[in-house]
Amino acid sequence: MEILSNSRLFWFVKDGTKFNFNNQSHKDMYIQQVLTNGNMEDIKNLLKLIKIDELRNSFNRIKKFLPKEISLF
Repeated sequence: MEILSNSRLFWFVKDGTKFNFNNQSHKDMYIQQVLTNGNMEDIKNLLKLIKIDELRNSFNRIKKFLPKEISLF
């Protein structure tokens, strides 16, 4: 599955960039950005895109890169 980048969350990538969720690093980066810079609506949309088990696995991989307030969960 491919997701078009949201320029509000991914200001550092070229417009029109797509993230391939079959690529684990793309998925992890997308989740990290949403958890760090997203609002409640972004998080709701994220949960519609991926299964909770996938989120949990990704979170365990990226938690050292998340702000302290988020990584404590």
